[in-house]
Amino acid sequence: MNIRILITLSLFVGIGTVLHAVVPGFVFGVKPDMLLSMMFLGIFLFPKAKYVLLLALVSGIISALTTQAPGGQIANLIDKSITAFVILALFLLLQNKVKNTINAPALTFIGTLISGSIFATVVALIAGLGEGGFIVLFTTAILPAALVNTVIMVVVFPIVQSIMKRTKFATAI
Repeated sequence: MNIRILITLSLFVGIGTVLHAVVPGFVFGVKPDMLLSMMFLGIFLFPKAKYVLLLALVSGIISALTTQAPGGQIANLIDKSITAFVILALFLLLQNKVKNTINAPALTFIGTLISGSIFATVVALIAGLGEGGFIVLFTTAILPAALVNTVIMVVVFPIVQSIMKRTKFATAI
């Protein structure tokens, strides 16, 4: 594994951790997961399975440590692992067909919906919230998180891409 990539991914996880930790839990202790946008950024910039696996595991563990939702620890570990590889597959499938400036925000929205749905399903099962609990979580936490993560990606992705090109980081990999 390339140490430069690992350092970059750790910075993304660190930024995502701060975002995840400062956002308060407001519906059954569930909060919008801003760490996802940084995880997706890492996937889009370094779309290799070994980096995605590491990113998914670290993101899941950190989300589990900072969650306020009952049962959220298990749910975070499950949802990050599944979501990361689904997004990697979709990104690789669409990479040469759609511009990354469109691809990244669209996949961020989709990925947040996937991650949130898995998370809410697991939490609803563990906490016994029932079907109504899932709908409440979906409308009050998952949809807003998907919108916020998409906006973050629209703003951040082109900037990070530009920085990587200017510093010739992409060619040094």
